[in-house]
Amino acid sequence: MNNYLEKFEKMRVAGKLASQTLDMITDYVKPGISTDKIDQLGYEFINDNGGHSAPLYYRGFKKSLCTSLNHVVCHGIPSERILNDGDIVNVDVTAIVNEFYGDTSRMFTIGDISIKAKNLIDATYEGMMKAIKILKPGVKLGDIGYEIQSHVEDKGFSVVRDFCGHGISNTFHEPPNVLHYGKKNTGLELKPGMTFTIEPMINAGKLDVKVLNDGWTAVTKDKTLSAQFEHTVGITEDSYEIFTESDKGYRKPPYN
Repeated sequence: MNNYLEKFEKMRVAGKLASQTLDMITDYVKPGISTDKIDQLGYEFINDNGGHSAPLYYRGFKKSLCTSLNHVVCHGIPSERILNDGDIVNVDVTAIVNEFYGDTSRMFTIGDISIKAKNLIDATYEGMMKAIKILKPGVKLGDIGYEIQSHVEDKGFSVVRDFCGHGISNTFHEPPNVLHYGKKNTGLELKPGMTFTIEPMINAGKLDVKVLNDGWTAVTKDKTLSAQFEHTVGITEDSYEIFTESDKGYRKPPYN
C-alpha cells in the first residue's frame, strides 16, 4: 500500500495549484476579457506559486493554458479574441510542481447563455461526476466510459471519441487511455495507486470533430457547442481521491 502514498502526496500539491489557478481566474472570466489575458493571469499565478505550466512549449504549444470557446472541443489556443455575452469557454490548466502534474478544466459562462448551452454544461459535469463516484479497485475502465456515455446520450448529447483521459503522475500523458464511452465490465481493471484524468468532451450535436490547420484546435464538424470538465483522480485501497477539487467549492457554473 505504502508505495503510492508519496506519489499521492505530490499529486495533491500539483492538483491543488491547478485548481487554485482556475479558482483565481474565475473572477476575471467575464465579457470584455481576451483569452490571451486569461492565459497571462494563469501563467503568472502558476509561476508565483512554485509551479510551471505543462502545456507551455509542449510539442511546440506556445501558451500556458488551453481556452476552448463555443464549438471548440479542446486545445483551443489563447488569442486576442474577446469574450462576449452568450459565449461558453473551457479553461484547461496543467501545473507541474516538483515534477508531478495536476490537470483540470472547468467550463465558464459569459453573461446570459442559451438553455441548450446550460443543459450541455450540466450534463457534461454530471457525466464526469457519475464516473468518478464509481471509482474503486476492481472497477474497469469500460465502466467509467459507460457512466458518462449513458448519461449524456440520454440527454441527447454525444461523446467525442477522438480524445480521451489519460494516466498522469510525473509525466503529462501516460497509460492508460481513459475513454469516455464504453461497455460495463470491459477494459483494464483499476488498482490502488493508479492516477489518471477523467475529462469528457461532450457535443451538443454530432460526435465528429476536426483539427484546424494550427495543429491543435479541435472543433465540432457541425459547429455545434462542445463542453468539457476534467479532474485528476487517484485510486485508493477502497475508493478514490480527487486531486483537483476547488478550494472555493466551485464545481460548475454559475460560480457566484
